[in-house]
Amino acid sequence: MLPNVAKKGDWVQVQVRILEPNERAPQVPEDTKKVPLEMRVKGFLIDEKAEIGNTVNIKTPTGRIVSGTLVAINPKYEHDFGEPVPELITIGMELREFLESDEHSGGEKK
Repeated sequence: MLPNVAKKGDWVQVQVRILEPNERAPQVPEDTKKVPLEMRVKGFLIDEKAEIGNTVNIKTPTGRIVSGTLVAINPKYEHDFGEPVPELITIGMELREFLESDEHSGGEKK
């Protein structure tokens, strides 16, 4: 079960509203204009303690102080590099084999 109370120094994530829908640029697509521009930032809780939904201050690893709504405690990294590309899976081994070959090294084995 995930904790819903964080204490000072915990790794957390906040959500910050950057622009309201009416503040969005005119060239933004219509469906995008209907929602606010928001960002999520991870850092260390500065406040003594906080619950999910509270407005808190965090210090990011780069030293920035950011104020926002606490949305996660000990957030995990959810990004990835997508599905593997079959042609790229073996390319490292093939390149090493090529670089170590007689043909590439001018006849001298390394």
